[in-house]
Amino acid sequence: VQLQASGGGLVQAGESVRLSCAASGFSLDLKYYAIGWFRQAPGKEREGLTCNNVMGGQTYSSDSVKGRFTISRDNAKNTVYLQMNNLKADDTAVYYCAAGDTGFGCYNGRQEPDEYDVWGQGTQVTVSS
Repeated sequence: VQLQASGGGLVQAGESVRLSCAASGFSLDLKYYAIGWFRQAPGKEREGLTCNNVMGGQTYSSDSVKGRFTISRDNAKNTVYLQMNNLKADDTAVYYCAAGDTGFGCYNGRQEPDEYDVWGQGTQVTVSS
């Protein structure tokens, strides 16, 4: 049971990147009800960015990425995506995907990292200004 994140790299400010998070050993749509993306920059705490609650069909995005980042999933490919547009230097971080087997990881407008059970290894995104 694991998540494999990919798609990071070095980009220029204003550009777009799509991160992928492929699940193996389980089906995202059958077992895990909350799917989320997080990031952690050097010297900073982990930050929840956006998540999707399968049960309620809810999607939540933090103010720092709302309107720029979009979470989506392709159940046929067992993959979750993070489309990131209009990237800024402050978006430089290691990005993680995670899955939670309850809906509380993405509920009532909040993204709770402690409710996520499976984490990907992270992918580095560096935005140069």
